[in-house]
Amino acid sequence: MKVAREQFQTLSEPMYYILLALTEPCCGVDIMKKVQEISHDRVSVGPGTLYALLAKFESSQMIYEIDINGRKRTYLLTPKGRETLKEEHDRLARMVEEGKPMMRQNILPEEEK
Repeated sequence: MKVAREQFQTLSEPMYYILLALTEPCCGVDIMKKVQEISHDRVSVGPGTLYALLAKFESSQMIYEIDINGRKRTYLLTPKGRETLKEEHDRLARMVEEGKPMMRQNILPEEEK
């Protein structure tokens, strides 16, 4: 099995938003709602995708269960998950910063420069 950072070298949008949601304890239904809320309804995650990703994150020790109440399971980021999320956030921020000069020079309308 790949090391977590190698396996999750770059995160898909659903992965990124799920990890963001799990900076606070959440169950599956709450994660789906938070992903939509954080992304302003731009990203939604269905149950199949969510639970498959939760299983991958858990097996990679990026999240852990903090509570089980019947079928409801509540998860939270581990330190490893927080580090992965921070690295991805920093990577995305660098990409935006690196692209700004080219966007200003070649893409953005004159009034936005």
